[in-house]
Amino acid sequence: MPQIHAARRALTQQKIAESGADGALITVPANVRYLSGLVSSNMAMLLPADGPALLGTDFRYAETAERDCPDLEIEIERQLEPALASLAAGRGWQTLAFEAHQLTVEQHSVLAALPDVPRLVPLGRVVEDLRTIKDETEIELLARACALTDLAFAAVLGAIRPGRSERELAILIERTMVDLGAECPAFDTIVASGPNGAIPHHSPGERVLQRGDLVTIDCGARHAGYHADMTRTVALGPPAPWQREIYDLVAAAQLAGVAAATPGADVGDVDATSRATIAAAGHGDHFGHGLGHGVGLEVHEAPMLGPGRTGKLKDRVPVTIEPGIYLPGKGGVRIEDTLVVRTAGPETLITTTKELLVL
Repeated sequence: MPQIHAARRALTQQKIAESGADGALITVPANVRYLSGLVSSNMAMLLPADGPALLGTDFRYAETAERDCPDLEIEIERQLEPALASLAAGRGWQTLAFEAHQLTVEQHSVLAALPDVPRLVPLGRVVEDLRTIKDETEIELLARACALTDLAFAAVLGAIRPGRSERELAILIERTMVDLGAECPAFDTIVASGPNGAIPHHSPGERVLQRGDLVTIDCGARHAGYHADMTRTVALGPPAPWQREIYDLVAAAQLAGVAAATPGADVGDVDATSRATIAAAGHGDHFGHGLGHGVGLEVHEAPMLGPGRTGKLKDRVPVTIEPGIYLPGKGGVRIEDTLVVRTAGPETLITTTKELLVL
């Protein structure tokens, strides 16, 4: 997709020109992939405010870069940041913008000590801001990742039963996603059973699932670099009244959050709309994380939806909506969908039912 990547670079170059820099050193891996199409564990890009970009990688990925990025000049080096900064100096640049949120202090010191290095200035999250709005090709890739997640969850439902450990179930879910065609899991799968459900990011352990448990499963498949994110909570046996109560509250809060995720909506207001349902029932202190986040080439990316967050949603921005209630010592519930903000209304990419499944 060289044309797509070239168009993305052109938009980024406009932002670089507006900043007054001669060019930028792009080092965030997801940003380099977004602008070039290269998949590599070592890559960076020298992007001038005007003119052709230069893509850097090392010997291991030389042929891959030439094959997948035919429209780019390729620089083969092991230590990319100083090599590309030196090239900027050789081109007579006076100012070189860099991604200060990713470059370490040590790496910055190395660049600053180079002969004739241009003045180094922070670029900001320019590429990340562009990445928030997805094109339809990206949305199709994200939808496929979500479909693989739905399929894997459906395939393992029969295995969610008393006697199986959290860790065994997490491994089974991840293996099933890959067997169905995912590149890999989008992140480490969470399986939190019984009282462990009160820990939002519990690491699956050797606890054995038991009748009477609520079991929260947070999982996602990665497809062509794009990350799905889904959470469902199921009951092993008929739920107790308190379990049904908090499940219904979270389900209502989740639906409210989805409905509020429209173009122009303030991200803090979307969070507040969902959170109000839980707070009104007296569980405000039991929902301590943000409502959701953007998804794409990273599983957690802009925009962030939560208290104190700023910014407005736009058309074609994928986000998660994932409220929860967590009761220490007892258990918890979280329900999460990945959806795309659309002018015509939210497009939910996850199709797994949100009714409480009693297994």
